[in-house]
Amino acid sequence: MILKGLLSLCVLFLFGCTQVNKTPEVTQSIPEGMVLIPAGTYTMGGRSSQAYPDEFPKHPVTVSAFYMDQHEVTNQEFYAFVEATNYKTIAERDIDWDEMKKTLPPGVAKPDDSLLRAGSLVFKATKGPVNLQDYSQWWQWTTRANWKHPEGPESNIENRMNHPVVHIAWDDAKAYADWANKRLPTEAEWEWAAQGGNSENIYPWGNTSIEKAHIKANFWQGVFPYNNRELDGYSSTAPILTYPENGYGLYDMAGNVWEWCEDKYDYNAYQKELVKGTIQNPEGPKAYDDPREPLALKHVMRGGSFLCNDSYCSGYRVSRRMSSSRDSSFNHTGFRCVQDL
Repeated sequence: MILKGLLSLCVLFLFGCTQVNKTPEVTQSIPEGMVLIPAGTYTMGGRSSQAYPDEFPKHPVTVSAFYMDQHEVTNQEFYAFVEATNYKTIAERDIDWDEMKKTLPPGVAKPDDSLLRAGSLVFKATKGPVNLQDYSQWWQWTTRANWKHPEGPESNIENRMNHPVVHIAWDDAKAYADWANKRLPTEAEWEWAAQGGNSENIYPWGNTSIEKAHIKANFWQGVFPYNNRELDGYSSTAPILTYPENGYGLYDMAGNVWEWCEDKYDYNAYQKELVKGTIQNPEGPKAYDDPREPLALKHVMRGGSFLCNDSYCSGYRVSRRMSSSRDSSFNHTGFRCVQDL
């Protein structure tokens, strides 16, 4: 490890690089379905004029080499986990009001019991333009919507076993990762991997503009949230391996479904990290902190989904940060895992 560190320092000194890709000598075979992501140092944070305040300030981080799932966890893979463990996702459990009210402002009245039954949030296209700051316009709480019934109880996944699993809460993703002897990626690992070896990339596919990128990823083309032109071929999730891989051989690092990271979400995390200098394998904040929803226990999500559009989200950008409470689920949220060498 000492020799490896000295070599990295020498490279930085000689070439003045802001990013280093150094593939370590691998003495074990790469796990099936995963790819090797090399160690390196890069500048984490916003790369374009579309960057949000929580993507700044940019700051240097170093990550060790690791393995990452080549694609998002599929319905088939999640089915195997459930069959082996009898696991029940959060979307399949009735809501515990005593737990839920802890994340709400004091005095909020208990809703009708019918609204506390097991379910999840499902996207519903609007009939025309709406206020894009009001997410309730297109998200509908749907009883008995879950990973087996993505659009509600009348839907199923019979012909979607090779699609990414959805309606996955952070706790569900963690349970699967533990079972698979893997873990969720840190936010720093995810962003490093999404670049595909080029720190100048705005998107995992490079810098091809969104207007010309419908063959690169699964996202919303048209006017959100009522007119999807579906130039990429899909109105919802797409099968894995449909679009080109990035420079590290990873699929769907942009679009398809949002992917959970290990990190707790802190709106000001980058400001706090900048003062520490170059951080080795940052593990994220120690506490949750989102001034917009101070009681919510949020974790980071990355990569965007089939619903992302420049008009309100641009989630397919490499540096874009999104967050949601650890017990929330949607029909555009899934995950992938990583594993240490």
